[in-house]
Amino acid sequence: MRQQVQLLYRHHHGWLHGWLRRKLGCTQNAADLAHDTFMRLLAREEPVAIEEPRAFLTTVAQRVLSNHRRRERIERAYLEVLAQVPEALAPSLEERAILLETLVEIDRLLGGLPPLVKRAFLHAQLDGMTHAGIAAELGISVTTVKRYLVRAGTQCYFALAAD
Repeated sequence: MRQQVQLLYRHHHGWLHGWLRRKLGCTQNAADLAHDTFMRLLAREEPVAIEEPRAFLTTVAQRVLSNHRRRERIERAYLEVLAQVPEALAPSLEERAILLETLVEIDRLLGGLPPLVKRAFLHAQLDGMTHAGIAAELGISVTTVKRYLVRAGTQCYFALAAD
């Protein structure tokens, strides 16, 4: 497997970097994401049967790029909220980094769930709201809230188990 990735890297890294640079408009980010793409391949346990190397790399790189863009959106939203916090109450740089990583991980764990399910789960976990409070906030029944919380909890459990 390692030799296969080395060959892919040797023959297609320059092309992949150029492809990512055109998508991102930034050579440094393109270099980082090209690196992340090959690191993802090295982390795979099963061998890869590659008939079309560039198509394969494009598919993997698109997933890496999608994760990068999702992280940027989360970071932007976090920074917007943080800008509203009085300076005296603002977290340190270390705390900010930890909070951002936590937000990205929560987003990953809840990935694929419908927005209302995510909102119900976040209201319960982060805001400490009751089932009735969540139902009133979202305009749904308490039974639906319970179903949503089970669904989100199951999603998180299986996402963590897959790691």
